[in-house]
Amino acid sequence: MDISSQVGGAAVLLWRILVRLFPPRFDKNEFRKCLYSMGYQSLSIMIATAFVVGVILVIQAFVFVDRYGMRSQLGWGAGFVTIRELGPVLLALMFSGRVGAFTTAELGTMTVTEQVDGLRCLAIDPISYLVVPRFLAMVISLTALTMIGNAVALVSASVMGDIMMEVDSHTFWSSLFSMLKVGDIVLSVTKSALFGAIIAVNSCFFGLGTSGGAPGVGVSVNKTVVSSAVAIFVVDFFSTFVLG
Repeated sequence: MDISSQVGGAAVLLWRILVRLFPPRFDKNEFRKCLYSMGYQSLSIMIATAFVVGVILVIQAFVFVDRYGMRSQLGWGAGFVTIRELGPVLLALMFSGRVGAFTTAELGTMTVTEQVDGLRCLAIDPISYLVVPRFLAMVISLTALTMIGNAVALVSASVMGDIMMEVDSHTFWSSLFSMLKVGDIVLSVTKSALFGAIIAVNSCFFGLGTSGGAPGVGVSVNKTVVSSAVAIFVVDFFSTFVLG
């Protein structure tokens, strides 16, 4: 399957999802289950990732901030980079590896074992029952997890800044809140929602298009992770260029 076929197929799937969202036509129980498994059960690993992001950010920034005598601006620098770029992108990649890959494997297994065909035989729409709940759960979960992750990353950056650079927490948070704009937070939320939609569409598209038995499931998972990562970077560039 070439790139044009993949992009076209994913676009068609996205349209079919949107048609079932307005007005809402999807399984509410399945949505709640997906929201729990994709959101709540991903919380610990996303918090751990965000904590490390904040620590690494301060370690990398130490040389430059110290050299130019800008320790008082550490909070703004850390917040600007974390909220606008590092937080949404790195957490989306982690989310793709955990949730996107699992969703592809799950739907791919259902496809090769003809469970999806069984739903059609029972007059149950697979898009409404399987895809739309997962799409909504991924968008909502990644957006919420990114906001939580941004907060955790900033807290860890503040603690590390106090330890490494002797920048007290008051100075850190004062510089952050004095320079940070509402638009920065809006951009972070927008990126997270877009990334969640990308991961959801890719994982469902490749999952439902799986063929070739168990080896085909592995191929679909690989395609999902790679295509989602590429799409995240492309959308990140254009969203920053347009909204930044």
